[in-house]
Amino acid sequence: MGKDLKGKDLGKGFRQRPDGRYEARAVIKGVSICLYDLNLPKLRKNFEEEKARVIRCETGSRSKMLLEEWFDEWFDVYKKPNLKSEAAIKVYRRKIANTYIRILGKKRIEDISQVNVQEATNELLEGNYSNRSIKEALSVFKACMDAALLNKMTTFNPCKDILIKKAMVAPKERRVLDRWEQDLYLEVAKDGFYHEVFSIMLLSGMRIGEVSGLQWEDVDFEHKCIHIRRGMQTAYIDGKKIEQLHPPKTVNSYRNIPFFGNAEDLFRRWRKKQVEFRSLSKDKWRANPEFGDLVFTTTLGSPLTRYNIVHEINRIERNMKIIEMTRAIDEHRMPRTIEHIHPHAFRHTFATRCFELGLDPLFVQRIMGHADYSTTTVYTHLLKDSTDNEVKKMSNIYL
Repeated sequence: MGKDLKGKDLGKGFRQRPDGRYEARAVIKGVSICLYDLNLPKLRKNFEEEKARVIRCETGSRSKMLLEEWFDEWFDVYKKPNLKSEAAIKVYRRKIANTYIRILGKKRIEDISQVNVQEATNELLEGNYSNRSIKEALSVFKACMDAALLNKMTTFNPCKDILIKKAMVAPKERRVLDRWEQDLYLEVAKDGFYHEVFSIMLLSGMRIGEVSGLQWEDVDFEHKCIHIRRGMQTAYIDGKKIEQLHPPKTVNSYRNIPFFGNAEDLFRRWRKKQVEFRSLSKDKWRANPEFGDLVFTTTLGSPLTRYNIVHEINRIERNMKIIEMTRAIDEHRMPRTIEHIHPHAFRHTFATRCFELGLDPLFVQRIMGHADYSTTTVYTHLLKDSTDNEVKKMSNIYL
């Protein structure tokens, strides 16, 4: 207990100095507080307010925290409650944990400079990280440091104005199946179980997660359309396979896709096939009631995920190359190159076919679920026939 000059107890942390001023001292969370005032009631009020500010981390004292410590706290408080699934939590956290936190995690918040972040970015660019992965990680890092700034742990955000784009690196071309590739793919796919699935993907432009999460109630035979209301996220985390349904990421992803071509017939044929395999499997059918009545499943009722699709695509791709090689020999020509096919290529192919057929870009944007118009129109540069025609118009420009 401190005392005033007359020996009266003033309470813990208070005392009166020989010059008549009252002094208040305390250590809160390792932060020293020392205030002076001639007015004791005023000093008591200011002292309580200062202690409260320290407790609320408003003094900037937590700037001495290591980045990895702050990231753990920030993630648990700010991000984790807003993520929709355990898989999403793991993936989101991993974006920065394996990049910027790995490189800068041992530095104190107050010591991280813009140069440090740029150097870390350059290190990632020199490694095996794609520009997209770095941009996503930097976006998470920036949000983390924005929160540190709001909590007065730093005076600026060092993640601003960071240069990412690699010099002399051409943008990666979107994989689109040529017409002959598309025909050959579907021809080979007829030998497998998932022929209808690939045909529907080429007629709808659905994302892989949307394909996996589609339920039969979403296939509207009455109104001839597909209702996109959810997706399925699949990932292997710590060696364990995680499958979870989640709402679409953006408002634009909620959409209705009309039945194009023979989509309705393909859905009916697939449903008949699924019912037959369910009957044959009997007690071996692995359908998970939590996922509802899924449209696309394996032969044993498990969700048809990206991993299943990739495995089948690779098989078909190998057979395509063999067939193309054989036909080239029979037709006395050079075999055409078949580049690697990935699942998203079907979505790219659908969008490109839409523009080839002259569909309105705004309509294509809506059924693709793109938030930005520019994302949709990027497919127009992939129209080889249109490009060739435009080039021909310029052939006599100097004649």
